[in-house]
Amino acid sequence: MGTRKEISELPPEADLARADSLAREIFSDVANKWAFLIIEFLGQGTMRFGELRDEIGGISHKMLTQNLRMLERNGLVRRTVHPTVPPRVEYTLTEAGEGLRLVVDGMCGWTQRYLGHIEAARSRFRDPVAG
Repeated sequence: MGTRKEISELPPEADLARADSLAREIFSDVANKWAFLIIEFLGQGTMRFGELRDEIGGISHKMLTQNLRMLERNGLVRRTVHPTVPPRVEYTLTEAGEGLRLVVDGMCGWTQRYLGHIEAARSRFRDPVAG
């Protein structure tokens, strides 16, 4: 992010420094591990609910449902219901979701690049005498 002066020149709804800004609400919605993982996997292509649940280890049915709804509400994921019996529901990223995927990819790359550094820092933090 830029300097405070640059931020304050933004319209109120886009200013992350304001507690009541839409930008902060959106940031709060999408800045969680489940949303990031959903975005990352849907970036590989359209998927059904069960496929996503199987790919994302540890996510509950409830958390996947909540995050997919939130991502759809924010216009990042498109939910398509096909008129079959039983109905087939698919999820895909929208253009905005693809844009967010670039950010998520960057964060994944950052995590992989600095994983050793972070592990060493955590080890020193747990045992400062040994570090």
